[in-house]
Amino acid sequence: MTADKKKPHRGILQEVYRKALTIVNDAIVRDLFDEFGTEEKKYLQTVIDNFEKGKGVLTVLITSLVHKLHNPSQDIRLHQDNMNGGYSGRGIDAQYVTPFMKEMEFPSMAESGWLTRSLEQNLPYDFHYPGKITPDELKRAFLNLLDLIQNQNRSPEKYLLALFAKMVEYREQKKIDLAKPTNLSISAIVHDLKEHFEAGYSCRGASRLPTLAVYAVYQCMIKELKRFEGKQLMPLEEHTSPDTRSGMVGDIEVRNAKERVFEAVEIKHGISINTNLIRDAY
Repeated sequence: MTADKKKPHRGILQEVYRKALTIVNDAIVRDLFDEFGTEEKKYLQTVIDNFEKGKGVLTVLITSLVHKLHNPSQDIRLHQDNMNGGYSGRGIDAQYVTPFMKEMEFPSMAESGWLTRSLEQNLPYDFHYPGKITPDELKRAFLNLLDLIQNQNRSPEKYLLALFAKMVEYREQKKIDLAKPTNLSISAIVHDLKEHFEAGYSCRGASRLPTLAVYAVYQCMIKELKRFEGKQLMPLEEHTSPDTRSGMVGDIEVRNAKERVFEAVEIKHGISINTNLIRDAY
C-alpha cells in the first residue's frame, strides 16, 4: 500500500465498526471467534474481560491495530515517534481513536491511553516492556497480540473486528432498562433485603440469597475503590461442596495479580457466630 492510498484512521474505525454491527445483528460473533486459534481467543478474551479496568490497554491496542491497517509496514510496537522507525500513537489516539470510542459509547479514556503511566514509557511494546500493566494476564495478552500482528502476520482487522463486536454487545447490555430506585434510604434497602432473605420460599437455593446480595455489592466496589485496583473478583462457586473441598477460602473471594487471596468473605444466614466458625476460618 503506497502512502497516497492509505486509508484514513477515521475511515478505518468507521468501516470496521459497520462490519462489527452486521456481525452482532446477524448473531455470528461466536463464528468470528471460532476463526481464531486457542491462544488468540485467550488473549482477546482477557482484553474483553478487562474492558473497564483496562481501558488504557484497550485504547492503545485499538490505536495500534488501526494504525497497522493504515500503514501495514509500520512496526506498531514502536509507539513513539522519537523511536527509530516509530510513530506517534498518542497523537493518533487523541485525534481519532478516543473521540471515536466516546462517540460510540465504548469504554474510553478521558484523553488518551498513553496518559496511563504504565503505557507511556519510551520503550517498545515487546516482551521486555517493563511497564506495570495490571493484571499480569492483561499485560501478557496485550504484548502477545501485538507480537502476533507484527511477527506472525495475523490480521489486525480481525482482531479489531472482534473487539468492536464485543464492545457493541457490551454497550447494548448496559442499555437494558432496569428499575433503578434512587430514593430508597439505607434502612429501607436493609429492610427489603431482610424480608427477601427470610421469605418462606418453597424452592431450593434461598439460602444463597445473602451471598448473591453481598456479591453484587462487591461487583460495584471492585470497579470504584482504589483498594481493589489490580484485583479480581472471583466468580461465585456453585457451592455444592464445602470450602475445604472446593479450595475456596470463603463464599466470596478477591484475588491479586498473583492469584493469591486478597480478601475473602464467608456468609452465614440465621447462624450466630461462634468459636467453631472462627476456628474454621483460620
